[in-house]
Amino acid sequence: MIQRIQTIWLLLVAALAFTSLQTSVYSGHRINDIVPKPVVFLTASYNPLLIVSSVAVGVMSIITIFLYKYRKLQLKLSSVALIVSLIVIALYHWQSKTFIAAESSITITAFIPILIPVLLILAIRAIRKDEKLVKSTDRIR
Repeated sequence: MIQRIQTIWLLLVAALAFTSLQTSVYSGHRINDIVPKPVVFLTASYNPLLIVSSVAVGVMSIITIFLYKYRKLQLKLSSVALIVSLIVIALYHWQSKTFIAAESSITITAFIPILIPVLLILAIRAIRKDEKLVKSTDRIR
């Protein structure tokens, strides 16, 4: 389980997904604030839908690690996690529209939600490679 490269990718996905709950992606002043408040940081805990989807990506990647004997199911769960992570990026973009553009900026930790789908794609490629390897050894028998 640990010696497979997709385990490392999926562990990184889980760590980044749970880290995104506290790290900001966008900062600035919101449009609908009548009295200007201090700078607001857009994190996954900013919106309940972002919380649920970020935690779902993290939990799915952890569950996927332990399904190493069921590669087809592992592949499906990783694909679903990829789709949910892309939805998370879209939700971040949607939430960033509630900020005043002139007084807001992208933070340095904004790469985290973008890195998650990249790591999931690497994990999916490694799972497929394992599946091909197992099929080729089954043909030899």
